[in-house]
Amino acid sequence: MSDFVSSIMAWVKAKNPAEPEFHQAVEEVVESLELVIERHPEYRTARILERIIEPERVIMFRVPWVDDQGEIQVNRGFRVEMNSAIGPYKGGLRFHPSVTLGTLKFLAYEQVFKNSLTTLPMGGGKGGSDFDPKGKSDNEVMRFCQAFMNELFRHLGPNTDVPAGDIGVGGREIGFLFGQYKKLMNEFTGAFTGKGINWGGSLIRPEATGYGAVYFAAEMLAGRGESLEGKTCLVSGSGNVAQFTVEKVNILGGKCVTLSDSSGHIYDPEGIDEKKLAWVMELKNVRRGRIQEYTEQWGNATYTAVDPRLDSNQLWTHKADCAFPSATQNEINGKDAQNLLKGGVYVVSEGANMPTVPEGVKRFLDAGILYGPGKAANAGGVAVSGLEMSQNSLRMSWTREEVDSRLQLIIQSIHQVCKDAAERFGSPGNYVNGANIAGFLKVADAMMDQGVV
Repeated sequence: MSDFVSSIMAWVKAKNPAEPEFHQAVEEVVESLELVIERHPEYRTARILERIIEPERVIMFRVPWVDDQGEIQVNRGFRVEMNSAIGPYKGGLRFHPSVTLGTLKFLAYEQVFKNSLTTLPMGGGKGGSDFDPKGKSDNEVMRFCQAFMNELFRHLGPNTDVPAGDIGVGGREIGFLFGQYKKLMNEFTGAFTGKGINWGGSLIRPEATGYGAVYFAAEMLAGRGESLEGKTCLVSGSGNVAQFTVEKVNILGGKCVTLSDSSGHIYDPEGIDEKKLAWVMELKNVRRGRIQEYTEQWGNATYTAVDPRLDSNQLWTHKADCAFPSATQNEINGKDAQNLLKGGVYVVSEGANMPTVPEGVKRFLDAGILYGPGKAANAGGVAVSGLEMSQNSLRMSWTREEVDSRLQLIIQSIHQVCKDAAERFGSPGNYVNGANIAGFLKVADAMMDQGVV
């Protein structure tokens, strides 16, 4: 680690103790930016990097609500408004027991660079709560969302901060949150994305993150004169991102053979075709069942439960050409990365946020495979959120084909700008450096123009 990186990281860890994911996200970006700072000392003089690392605002509040038994519950709510240099704060809300301030700071930090890459005018933010919607009735979820919004509403607005969904926050939760926001503000504005189609939402929004990850993989392959047709793909997760990753891979002629949840994973050597995917969507989105049930419905598949005694995820041991980690952060460790390479995988496109630990990233880069980091590969979701904001501002709706076409163009642009930045700063083919540098430069230049604020 260089003196530059060491000094920045010592400062970050001293100011933000016990936040390992945030430290990890910052370190990855800082390592990519050494050459940029060397060529542009004005950024260092203006302390641009330190100002990007420090959130502009952090909101933390209690959320008291009443469950179906009449008992009072208390959760904690957060919103990290990280950077607004190029537009209003934009980023999802996550409802999950694992949510902490450190987790949301890492996600908000990543969001700044991801949003910058989309070419759309959006800053970065993230929020959520340690509330767990699993096992809760619709009325309990509604009461929680209303209580959560009773505090957060004062910090939101179409030109200030525009949340979206994330883990634990789907269409149901966005509806309850927006309904309470609308009541409290007494106005109907585009202060949320991921809304229902018949009240301001955008077509392709649910599909966008998964579709975008596949489009990014297709762009990387096209640079080698290849396509996804005939490729065998591993997909982790079984939620929104994973489902639409499988859908788009199928459309482009590939075959996905795995899906997972927190209990384990299924492997279907025949592939998860359109019929099987429709069944998975009903299982996870309607019945909210476990992925193990897949093997009861489709006899050719096998199920492997998570074994806490193992230091790796068995999902990543299957032979394949491509991998789409689409579950959660740090799901691929160094050994998993080694197993993927051993199994023939030479394309990794991240649908989740920071799903690969630094050791795994290093293995991918050292092996010279096509590796699309999350801040570039999964930017499709926030890109279509930005398109939803545009449609709200115009008071109009675009067709499915028009939104999908715009999404493809944005992903192509992200791929090209990452590729160009990596080459310009001496690391051709390194999409990690390319994404970090390209995302940073746009935000840094805007901050320089706007002064010390």
